[in-house]
Amino acid sequence: MGDNHHVYRRIRKSLRQIYPKRLTGRQAKHMNTLAGMVSGIVRSGKSQLKAMAKKAADSSKVESRIKRFSRYLQNETIDAQTYFMPFLEALLVGLAKSGPLVLAIDGSEVGRNCLALVISVIYQKRALPLVWVVVPGRKGHFPEETHCQLVETLKPLLPEDSDVIFLGDGEFDGNQLQADIDANGWEYAYRTAKNRLIDDDGDRFALNEIHLQLGDCLSLPDVLVTQDGYSPVLVIAWWRQDTQEPIYLVSNMVLAEAACYWYGKRFRIETFFSDQKSRGFHLHKSHISDPERMSRLMIAACLAYIWVIYLGVTAKQDEWVAIIHRTDRCDLSLFQLGLDLLEHFLNESLPISVAFQLPVGSY
Repeated sequence: MGDNHHVYRRIRKSLRQIYPKRLTGRQAKHMNTLAGMVSGIVRSGKSQLKAMAKKAADSSKVESRIKRFSRYLQNETIDAQTYFMPFLEALLVGLAKSGPLVLAIDGSEVGRNCLALVISVIYQKRALPLVWVVVPGRKGHFPEETHCQLVETLKPLLPEDSDVIFLGDGEFDGNQLQADIDANGWEYAYRTAKNRLIDDDGDRFALNEIHLQLGDCLSLPDVLVTQDGYSPVLVIAWWRQDTQEPIYLVSNMVLAEAACYWYGKRFRIETFFSDQKSRGFHLHKSHISDPERMSRLMIAACLAYIWVIYLGVTAKQDEWVAIIHRTDRCDLSLFQLGLDLLEHFLNESLPISVAFQLPVGSY
């Protein structure tokens, strides 16, 4: 049995075993196709159907696999709610037991002229995708209504009574999203525009009128955002040592130090997009221009990503790093470690584990 066939069979078996619900005959068939796409993405490092099909070895010919993958992407009955979200249950339960679920929202270009808005959970130095929406477009911001809708999609996935911290950049500082996060009982920290107007006990000014020196962090609790009349919020003017100019945050946290600390984790969602694109699966070169098809491709790409991160964690926890890399230096990411460990398992004919539940660890 070749390596590609071995990986495909292992993923197919694991997807069926891990799936928490009973599959119908048609769903089982779709799950087989999904297994082929996941294995093809990981083994080829690409998200183009032909490249995936060449590495997703089964008894059919490459052209037949391409057609099967294409039919999967066009099938309107395929959605993340059925073929992705059920795999997240154990992951989120485990992470919620170790501390707050730190969520980050961000958007990026995927496919051909498509934009994806993704909410991820931060795990160590990586961001694991949970929910997404794909729309036509090359660049630009999503409307606040879409932000709020994606949060509503996410809510049922989170364990009951879990502590949640929600992070976003300046695109996501809308008042309705803040109000929704508040209503959910979550904490948040967002970046906001430097010209945003606030009212501090009757004193109105723009944030960039605050005089700061490098290293300063000024907090203004219980202020009013005058443009929209939204209050009370904690506003923070923060000139980090590693930035050329101050950044400004809005939060519902009590302490500015906490808001700054957690906001610093937001940048880890960018590792997901870089791993999915230039450093990993080249999702931006999939040639798919239809948002619905792109969204279905992301089911496979996101499952592949979480699995590779799991392998990376396994490499560290089970002390494989010293075997697969130089002992005097290993600064590789969990993503690259996962890919390297899979290659080692295949080269040495060792058992391959497939899982989407990650051990708890530090943020």
